Amino acid sequence: MNKTLKIHAADNIEVALTNLTKGTPIGSNGSEYLLATDVPAKHKFATRDFEPGDEIIMYGVLVGKATQKIRKGELVSTKNIIHASSSFELHERHTDWHKPDVSAWANKNFMGYHRADGSVGTRNYWLIIPLVFCENQNVKTIQEAFEKELGYQYKADDIVDREVKGLVKLYREGKSKAELTGIDIEEVAAQVQKPEPLFPNIDGVKFLNHTLGCGGTRDDAAALCGLLAGYITHPNVAGATVLSLGCQNAQVAILRDAIAKRDSNFSKPLIVLEQQEIGSEAVLLKRAVKETFLELIEVNAQTRKPAPLNKLCIGLECGGSDGFSGLSANPALGVVSDILVAMGGSVILSEFPELCGVEQGLSDRCVTDEVAQKFMGLMSTYQSRAVAVGSGFESNPSPGNIKDGLITDAIKSAGAARKGGSSPITDVLDYPEKVTKPGLNLLCTPGSDVESTTAEVGAGANIVVFTTGLGTPTGNPVTPVLKVSTNTTLFNKMNDIIDINAGTIIDGEETLHQMAERMLNYIIDTANGTVKAKADMSDHNDFIPWKRGISL
Repeated sequence: MNKTLKIHAADNIEVALTNLTKGTPIGSNGSEYLLATDVPAKHKFATRDFEPGDEIIMYGVLVGKATQKIRKGELVSTKNIIHASSSFELHERHTDWHKPDVSAWANKNFMGYHRADGSVGTRNYWLIIPLVFCENQNVKTIQEAFEKELGYQYKADDIVDREVKGLVKLYREGKSKAELTGIDIEEVAAQVQKPEPLFPNIDGVKFLNHTLGCGGTRDDAAALCGLLAGYITHPNVAGATVLSLGCQNAQVAILRDAIAKRDSNFSKPLIVLEQQEIGSEAVLLKRAVKETFLELIEVNAQTRKPAPLNKLCIGLECGGSDGFSGLSANPALGVVSDILVAMGGSVILSEFPELCGVEQGLSDRCVTDEVAQKFMGLMSTYQSRAVAVGSGFESNPSPGNIKDGLITDAIKSAGAARKGGSSPITDVLDYPEKVTKPGLNLLCTPGSDVESTTAEVGAGANIVVFTTGLGTPTGNPVTPVLKVSTNTTLFNKMNDIIDINAGTIIDGEETLHQMAERMLNYIIDTANGTVKAKADMSDHNDFIPWKRGISL
């Protein structure tokens, strides 16, 4: 195992792959020198002397500037450098790339749920959604009953349990959809043991809740409706029940328009109930339960069928990143991204505050000037809005990031961008737009893990691969979120939430390409439904819409 790594020939700092002590010899072939200070694993040290104002280069790009003299072999930290990044402008297109050999994957399929719009789901869920936060409690009431009685979870009785229990009892006795439609359920069903899933072809009924829908700007309402439309039209979703109060900013008409924008021939079952129109909360709940249950009978007839790998849309995410993220998990995921793009699939790279400093390279990879200008415009606007409220992209790294070696946003960003591989960028999307083109898509989102993951799924990701160096339990209600650790220590410590260990790259046990091959096989198994993400096993259903403003 090597002790240090110089990532790019132009770099003037190196990474410690293990804890190094002062006096450790670095280099060889007559250029050897001694470390001037201790350097913890994941952190960086100077490979030459720096004066105040000198540029710090890593990954071949500007990532900081020295604030004081730094000796060759000295630890680089927040005490002696600050964030700095290069400017960017429209250049010529650089879309030539070395396509990977995908012959090993050419005949591989996954078993998925085929939708009328041509997309393919890796899961089959029904959604119950509040259009405004006022309906969160009603959604929760239905959730407690459905999760228990449909065999997905076991929770205590409440008033809605009785309605669900009666429907389940009669359905188990052989009543048809037509017979159930004409029955008014009045009797309280007897207490029963936790049943097996009533609908084996439905992976679950998922319940979203949020704090939006009213009280904000009209743009907030439109963005929320766009995001919810993204979930309703998502390939992993078979249908949805929407609860609306009636008077809120996020009107049903706006939601329907957003659905039509994403799928002009939308044909999934959609139940929309408005409380102020119906009146009684009890009637609202009974209708929501019964109408949803009847549709679940139909949805349960859907089964998995073979689909080519180009029907995969992978969200590329990172959170709780460390100094190894850009060396192991992220570049390995970049190789996976290139393979999927070469096969005609789609990948989504988001978290715009974590693309700071690499804008020029990314914009140069955009397939047209128009796409490049959209990306640069979104980045500039986002940064200026952050500065206007007294912040900036340089505030993005968290205390955990800094402690584990990501001491400037540009260092963090240069490593994070490696998830996107090297393929041309086919499209740039503003939140909450949907992926419509195969290839590498850039999606404007915050760096916040859950907000970004929520947005990637809303854009169409039917699998999310989430790299982490510090560990995070983030999941999603409708899309499997696979966690990839950047280091073996984390994998061993938090094995209950980590799916794949990319620390084997740091340990010298696997190459990036070997790791990528293992990762892609795991993704396919997850898409098939034969592997369950650790986040799903722990019921991590994180969903946070981005209230368009400053979230880094």
